[in-house]
Amino acid sequence: MSELLGGTDLLPLLQPLGWLALAMAALSLILTLGRRIGTALQLRLWGIPEALVAGLLGLLLAPSGPLPLLPEPVMRLWADLPLVLLTLVFGSLLLGKPLPRLQALWRPVSAQVSLALMLAFGQYVVGGLAVLLVLQPLLGVSPIMACLIEVAYEGGHGSAAAMGPSYAALGFPGGQDFGLAMATVGLLSSTLVGGLVVVQARRRGWLLQESPSGPSAPTPAAAASPTGPPTRGAAAWAVNLALVGAAVAIGDVLLLALKAATAPLGGAVATVVDSLPVFPLAIIGSLLMRWGLERSGRSHWASAPIQSQVGTLSADLLITAATAGLNLKLLQADWLPLTVLAVAGLAWNLGVVLLLGPRLLPADWFERAILEFGQATGVAASGLLLLRMADPDDRSEALPAFSIKQLLLQPFVAGGVVTVVAPLAVAGWGLPVWTGVCLAVVVVAGGAGLLLARFQPAGGAGGAP
Repeated sequence: MSELLGGTDLLPLLQPLGWLALAMAALSLILTLGRRIGTALQLRLWGIPEALVAGLLGLLLAPSGPLPLLPEPVMRLWADLPLVLLTLVFGSLLLGKPLPRLQALWRPVSAQVSLALMLAFGQYVVGGLAVLLVLQPLLGVSPIMACLIEVAYEGGHGSAAAMGPSYAALGFPGGQDFGLAMATVGLLSSTLVGGLVVVQARRRGWLLQESPSGPSAPTPAAAASPTGPPTRGAAAWAVNLALVGAAVAIGDVLLLALKAATAPLGGAVATVVDSLPVFPLAIIGSLLMRWGLERSGRSHWASAPIQSQVGTLSADLLITAATAGLNLKLLQADWLPLTVLAVAGLAWNLGVVLLLGPRLLPADWFERAILEFGQATGVAASGLLLLRMADPDDRSEALPAFSIKQLLLQPFVAGGVVTVVAPLAVAGWGLPVWTGVCLAVVVVAGGAGLLLARFQPAGGAGGAP
């Protein structure tokens, strides 16, 4: 056998490839089973996504589950997948839709930014209050724990893992494990609670209704874009996957350039940039690829259905892998602080999107708000999954504004500058001062959003809650 392989030197290389193939095959099989179970039981009618069912199947088969059939190397590979899959989600975001006019984006993007700032900084506020009023008097926890809601809910598993060394250096050695557990709780909460909210929205008539002019009327950008015969079959998939790959590659190049530009500065700036993941810049890559296709008259190369399927499959695989890797022992041991923080963050997110969403956002307010809720509670992939449940026919204009908002805010929150600075501020200024600063940001962002909405009314189609 070794002679057929050209010597034994190839065997160490083939072993990791074998584990990778097994990990992807197992993940695909579990997701397929979860989708079939979900479809058979019509779980979407109850707001339960099939990907969550698949994740629970994976949890049963994990080494710590009742049927430990999955080996540890497979679980380690799954743990590395969320960041990769999230990058694919962002790389495909803008490829399948015509680029809207910048003038038309000002109103929805400004409202989306206002809502997102309230959600992110409000998580620091409720986290600070929960630690000051409940967890420190009862358990004497570290004040750094007040940062966990934002880093885990907004940033997800990648940000929680990246911030672990910083927490340890500030005297909170368990911060990484807590953050990863909180990120998984946020992912589960966003899909379960968000799915139930979508069901209620359907019953209450909050979803976007078809306008007399038709919701899918082409935008000026679409009408002006030259089109050609669409590519079909396997060739279409190959072309569209290549476009996503090119968008991600542009994001990689931009990140390398940003790191090279900030490296001479050193200090906190270089530290923050070094910790940035590639997926925020993959949105820029997606935007540039779409712009290039429209300018060259080749926008027909990017198939909206295929790009949607790429994003959907990536999001489903991400949720399945992250759910299957849930650390049940940690949840059992530290259930009280995790529960307090998780409930506080979830209550804040729900209150903001349901009470202020119809007052801040344009007509398709619920689709935009539920997308923001998923992002602020789980990850962007969870928000896209909830948007797909609320808007399966892609009639709303939520994605363009959300994508531009991500471009503007991702470098700061959800694993960006503010996430890195927050524990340093808590340690240096004290938790009460940091909580007060975040409260001021929430008030300013909310006031600015309401003021803009007053001059350019938002209004919710179907009525506000």
